[in-house]
Amino acid sequence: MSEYQYYEFTAVDRPLTGRERAELRSLSTRADITATSFVNTYEWGNFKGDPRTLMERYFDAHLYLANWGTHQLMLRLPKHLLDPATVARYCQGDSASAWTAGKHVIIDLHDEDEDGTDEWDLDGHGLLTSIIPVRAGLAAGDLRLLYLAWLRCVQSEDIADDEPEPPVPAGLDTLDAPLTAVAEFLRIDPDLIAAAAAGSSPAASGEPTAAQLRTWVVGLPAPDKDAILADLITGGDSHLRSRLLRRYREAHRADTPTPAAARTAGQLLTTAVELRAERERHDAEQRERDRVRRERSATAARQRHLDTLASDQPAAWQRVDELIATKKPREYDAAVQLLVDLRDLGERDGDVASFRYRLADLRAVHARKPSLLERLNLAGLDT
Repeated sequence: MSEYQYYEFTAVDRPLTGRERAELRSLSTRADITATSFVNTYEWGNFKGDPRTLMERYFDAHLYLANWGTHQLMLRLPKHLLDPATVARYCQGDSASAWTAGKHVIIDLHDEDEDGTDEWDLDGHGLLTSIIPVRAGLAAGDLRLLYLAWLRCVQSEDIADDEPEPPVPAGLDTLDAPLTAVAEFLRIDPDLIAAAAAGSSPAASGEPTAAQLRTWVVGLPAPDKDAILADLITGGDSHLRSRLLRRYREAHRADTPTPAAARTAGQLLTTAVELRAERERHDAEQRERDRVRRERSATAARQRHLDTLASDQPAAWQRVDELIATKKPREYDAAVQLLVDLRDLGERDGDVASFRYRLADLRAVHARKPSLLERLNLAGLDT
């Protein structure tokens, strides 16, 4: 089978210029290049460009996956929206790292398939679209993505067991669809996330209302309002809404519950093991309950079927004769099944002797039908 590599880059804050698109075209003649994206797949050969360089120069998001197990996600944000020092508290290993380039900080998250199992049924199209909203959340102050990055490092054993966790953001127990897509793409253990979520306060109740925002804006200093209007009219800040939402949330953090004491990476891993064992025990118990329920249902249905059969056994025996008379394999099978039903009915009602007498007679009449006799023997109808 051929290899599969998928590269996708997306520009969010500004479109690519014609010159930039031409520069990208020099890296690949096959790629789909637009004013906001670069997408290419490889089933042989490799991409000639350097994803780090492309992120520094052109793009705000990058997703890569290969069928030998590599998954990689990069995000770029302006440093005035995402403090590199904050990022460094969470991105502490090979699985989650970051660097600065000019006015931006770039986060690099990746996972290698630890089992080394090749994935042949892969298609990267649409993955980055499902993930990229996390960038806006990060710009607005939602640090859950960074904490997931730290968990990826913990799971990959990039971090020592005695290393304390960084600040735990609120809402880890209610990841939205984009954050869930990130966790799945990076193959972060759901039990590890659940262990971490136990120390996370509840998320704020959604976006602030229009009335809350109006009240807040009214109280802003006049120079701040002038700057906001100027940025809005000139388009000088493409992250204006995210920046204002971050400022609003910071101004209302007094309502945030006091965070729990920091845990260590080793404690979280231990808790994840315990949660997994409990979940697997619960799942096994549920499977057993489901199995018993199915058996009871099947038994009840079987009894109802035998009750119907008992109401007119002569007709059932006549039907057996009719099916055998066709001399067709399919009808032989139907006849054998009906005989099995009649045997079970006899065993249930204590009339086995009568069934055996009728069966012996039937086998004698059709002694020259080896195909039928073979089917009877296989069904245990040999006497």
